[in-house]
Amino acid sequence: MNDPVPHAALSAGEALLLRETTDAVATLTFNRPKQYNPLSSAMLDALQSALDTIAKDPTVRVVVIAGNGPAFCAGHDLKEMRANYELGKTQALFEKCSRMMMTIQSLPQPVIARVHGLATAAGCQLVAQCDLAVASESAKFATSGLNVGLFCATPSVPLARNISRKQALEMLLTAEFIDAQHALQRGLVNRVVPSDQLDAEIARLAGAIRAKPAASVALGKEMFYRQVEMPLAQAYAYAAGVMACNFMMPQAAEGVDAFTQKRLPKWD
Repeated sequence: MNDPVPHAALSAGEALLLRETTDAVATLTFNRPKQYNPLSSAMLDALQSALDTIAKDPTVRVVVIAGNGPAFCAGHDLKEMRANYELGKTQALFEKCSRMMMTIQSLPQPVIARVHGLATAAGCQLVAQCDLAVASESAKFATSGLNVGLFCATPSVPLARNISRKQALEMLLTAEFIDAQHALQRGLVNRVVPSDQLDAEIARLAGAIRAKPAASVALGKEMFYRQVEMPLAQAYAYAAGVMACNFMMPQAAEGVDAFTQKRLPKWD
């Protein structure tokens, strides 16, 4: 059953964001399908609240971000932004969005984007920010801000950390769409499948993660993002220290013993 996230109610009594947890996988679903699921201020608040709650919940092993309707996410709510046409309010909105994006990276659980339909501007940013992404063959991606005179500055941050600089700049400067196969080739998504196989593929990916010890997964995710910003020698020194500490953890001891004893590990 889909449960509304607190403080996310629409005037019609529906919820902006739905949460469903099955087999330790929490799925957060944008629920403004007629508007193509924009990242309005209220939507950002709802998503931030949900992520903060999940971060403290050890029963959740994987997070999936999805969208209802024909699109994954169309980016920011431009009508809302024009109605609040002040520098301070606009900057506060982008700061709120940036905080949510950084929360995804700092979350101990891996986050998978479930992409169908359109993922544009901040919606494409969200795909790039998630740890992993699975797209349907019908998905399309664009950092399309320049079509309305607005360079996608904040979307460029995770985009440039996912794909090459020239490919990122081409998307940013032309505002043109790329299809799912091009997104896969460029490294923006991990897998592309037919639409009717999207949920099954995400379940397989989430299942592979759930089969590993949670503490080691969380440690590894944090380590990965820290080391990619470091110079090479510093990254190796940091990684060596993390791996040594990881080897001393009970999960690694059980895993190594199980391997040498030719049995399945028994993780908590």
